[in-house]
Amino acid sequence: MRLLEVEKRAKSLGIKDTWKYSKKDLIRAIQRKEGNFSCFGTATSGNCDQQGCCWRQDCLH
Repeated sequence: MRLLEVEKRAKSLGIKDTWKYSKKDLIRAIQRKEGNFSCFGTATSGNCDQQGCCWRQDCLH
């Protein structure tokens, strides 16, 4: 997902000043806001147990 799309999603959740965040940190903020684990980009060796995560495709690459 492109940064512009991530920023739009963040703003729709009430996250302000999205320009202050890196893409990774902004996705983690979205994850927290949605009540999920803020684990984007932390999977070791490409192993992730969050099968239903909408960020999974971006996270593992």
